[in-house]
Amino acid sequence: MDKHQESFLNYLKYEKRFSSHTLTAYSNDLGQFEQFCFEVSGEFNIYKADSKLLRGWVIALMEKNISPKSVNRKVSAIKSFFKYLMKNELVSQNPALNIPLPKIRKKLPSFVGTESLDHLLDDGFFPDDFEGVRDKLIVSLFYCTGIRLSELVSLKEVNVDTRESTVKVLGKRNKERIIPYPRSLNPLIGEYVLLKAETFRVNNGWLFVTSKGERVYSKLVYRVVKNNLGKVTLLEKKSPHVLRHSYATHLLNKGADLNAVKELLGHSSLAATQIYTHTTFEKLQSIYKQTHPRG
Repeated sequence: MDKHQESFLNYLKYEKRFSSHTLTAYSNDLGQFEQFCFEVSGEFNIYKADSKLLRGWVIALMEKNISPKSVNRKVSAIKSFFKYLMKNELVSQNPALNIPLPKIRKKLPSFVGTESLDHLLDDGFFPDDFEGVRDKLIVSLFYCTGIRLSELVSLKEVNVDTRESTVKVLGKRNKERIIPYPRSLNPLIGEYVLLKAETFRVNNGWLFVTSKGERVYSKLVYRVVKNNLGKVTLLEKKSPHVLRHSYATHLLNKGADLNAVKELLGHSSLAATQIYTHTTFEKLQSIYKQTHPRG
């Protein structure tokens, strides 16, 4: 890896506190751009990189059928890299500025209706054994807090405060946030913690564990959510993120403040939260058509 790239990635890791997932993506993007430079000019030279070279890379990516969203992210990584180089006075301009980018079609977030989720959680779909209670709590916590998959997997028992009915999570860029949940969830939490203590002698501190007492992993949790959502919805995608979408959409549909939802979700900007307002607006349109005399 080029020394400037390595310095940049260390800056993102230690000063910007980017997640390991984001760092890997940036590293891959930089590596692909470097490879393209070698293919075009036989070298990777930060002083010779210009907007023409960047435009050529974008065209090459599109010709490989890379999605517009991925292309935009890759160019954003290069833009951040040269911004860092400019900050350290290594280059005088950022060749990634003002590069025409492919338009991204915005997809409205998929979500599960309240009646379907109430049916799943209240009508006996989960067995009373350890795995059944654990799985019900996993689905419930996703829906009642809107946390991400990575955040749930990393939860420890001490992160759950049943007296205050809150959960503390470590989100993106290692930012902590405290999220309230309904007090009605406390009996299920208590039942699960007791079952876990009876099933496993050793407590490793993790909130959710496998049938062998080890910390749960992402694929297991994803499978739990997918299998159980499949019982009440025909949505093509049935994932923890769909429950996060459902959480945000239902809050906004009930009149929650957009800024409050932003904080609960752990979004860094309001723009990331605003996608849910499209769904809310669709509901308003539907109500209007059904109730207005000229609708």
